[in-house]
Amino acid sequence: MKIAPEQITAGILAGGEGRRLGGIDKGWYSLAGQSLIERTIQRVRPQAARIVISANRSLSRYRKLGYTVHADDSDDHRGPLAGIATVLKAAATPYVLIVPVDTPMMPLDMAERLAAAMKPDTDIAIARTPERLHPLHALMRRSMLDDVQAALFSGVRRVADWQENTDRVIVDWASEERFANINSDEDARTLAERL
Repeated sequence: MKIAPEQITAGILAGGEGRRLGGIDKGWYSLAGQSLIERTIQRVRPQAARIVISANRSLSRYRKLGYTVHADDSDDHRGPLAGIATVLKAAATPYVLIVPVDTPMMPLDMAERLAAAMKPDTDIAIARTPERLHPLHALMRRSMLDDVQAALFSGVRRVADWQENTDRVIVDWASEERFANINSDEDARTLAERL
């Protein structure tokens, strides 16, 4: 399906607790002298007309980047699925490209390839590499908001569990590296060598 960047909002999920990195706000973790949020914005900006950041801390600091920032509706930080609901609600385009803040080498053609795989009856296109599915790297219809909110209300927390019950399509990438995320200082050191 042909979906132009003007029809896409990039929703950056930056609301995690960063427990494996000592509780820091992961978006502001520095990799080779640049924060993860800045690296993520650089990679998604050409792929979408707008950017919305879902964050639960450092809201004023994120806003200084010049993009729309929203916190989850709930104070209990219900995870990435709540972040997805937040960006779907804030989006003004028919499609939303969901990306996490901690994959600094994500594909520059992600939106294009996911969009090409969508059909008129497809709700979500999800990235996959040989080793695993990447449910937080997905292009979805904004109209999925009610479905996401219903899942949250019924107690679903895992994004992959919710996605299993949607009309989805899987898009394969050969490289694991493009989806490598940072959960430790060691991960950061490894990725910094590849930048």
